[in-house]
Amino acid sequence: MAIHPRSQHLREIGIVRWQRRASSTPSVRADGGSIELKALSDKVRQCQACSLHLRRQNTVFGHGPIEADWLFVGEAPGSNEDKQGLPFVGRAGQLLNSILFSIGLARDEVYITNVLKCRPPANRDPMGDEVIQCEPYLHDQINHIKPEIIVAMGRFAAQALLKSTSSIAELRGQGHEYSELKIPLVVTYHPAYLLRSLLEKQKVWKDLQFAQSLFSGSKKSERSI
Repeated sequence: MAIHPRSQHLREIGIVRWQRRASSTPSVRADGGSIELKALSDKVRQCQACSLHLRRQNTVFGHGPIEADWLFVGEAPGSNEDKQGLPFVGRAGQLLNSILFSIGLARDEVYITNVLKCRPPANRDPMGDEVIQCEPYLHDQINHIKPEIIVAMGRFAAQALLKSTSSIAELRGQGHEYSELKIPLVVTYHPAYLLRSLLEKQKVWKDLQFAQSLFSGSKKSERSI
């Protein structure tokens, strides 16, 4: 008996059920669909604020609908991302696609970006000065996109967005708010970490179910006003 593609995606992340979310995908996509985002993307492309620009092949600004409800933020581009100029296109990206699929989201419905816009050498962790120099670009992206919910993937994304030094364990499992915009924010593990720690996949499933509940609650609040 053939396995349905959706079932295959769920098996890959250890999930046996899924939920569908109604979609209204904006017609304008990519890393700079609006004039403001295009200008910001061009500014990132020319950036030489830290030493990462010396080795990059491409900057990796972000990708997705400019009016996306969901924003997923990782830590930094890897080698595949550096080559293509797009976020999450390697193995971690394939797993992220499956994670999105498990909660009824398609990749082209969400906006995906990273804290750093250039690849650190040998895919090492971001350094403090690199985050400090690159972080303002992320905040500007969020201010332009204004998503309904943010999912921070990994410690560096969570700490940069929340201005926190707490660990993933301390930040997971609770609702946060991003800045004065008060956008609901959920912290979870980075897909690259899951490739090394398969048993943590169920935790990510729970995190995204929690994110869905916050997103649904936010939309209900809007309808009641």
